[in-house]
Amino acid sequence: MKPLLSLSSLIDRINEWVGRTVYWLILVMVIVSSGNATFRYIFSNSSNAWLEVQWYLFATVFLLCAGYTLLRNEHIRIDVICGRLPRRTQIWIDIVGTIVFLFPMAMLILTLSWPMFMKSFTMMEMSSDAGGLIRWPVKLMIPLGFSLLMLQGASELIKKIAILTGDMADPGDHGHHHHTSADGEAV
Repeated sequence: MKPLLSLSSLIDRINEWVGRTVYWLILVMVIVSSGNATFRYIFSNSSNAWLEVQWYLFATVFLLCAGYTLLRNEHIRIDVICGRLPRRTQIWIDIVGTIVFLFPMAMLILTLSWPMFMKSFTMMEMSSDAGGLIRWPVKLMIPLGFSLLMLQGASELIKKIAILTGDMADPGDHGHHHHTSADGEAV
């Protein structure tokens, strides 16, 4: 289990670095948006390229930070129901959800997006809007983002299994004091 936990730690560090680096693009997005709005209203001048830069930056943040969001446990979940269940059951729900939903969905999107990116790259596809940008860089964000999400899903799966086997402390328990049954199950 130690080699898998080392791999998990490496994946976590990669997504942590990507997330902390890429989320600075939000500031760039605000600056570009403000500048574009200022030019449009003061000088009655605007550019599709600047609008597309905003769109590209948003897509980059959204896609490349998906793995980071999973790492930080800030993705959408139904805590109203799951939060009332024993911690061990919550971990099993995360394991099943990762295997049954996250991996197939991410693999499907990765599989479908790669040829779309390659076609755009080989054609040097340009935006159809006047003054628009080249499209392949933003299309590359789809397979990159879902690759990072799949890797983080694997990392989370490793950690959940390690918690169940006792090879890792449960950071998600947050020191809650649960009553335990005779077999150690939280109730």
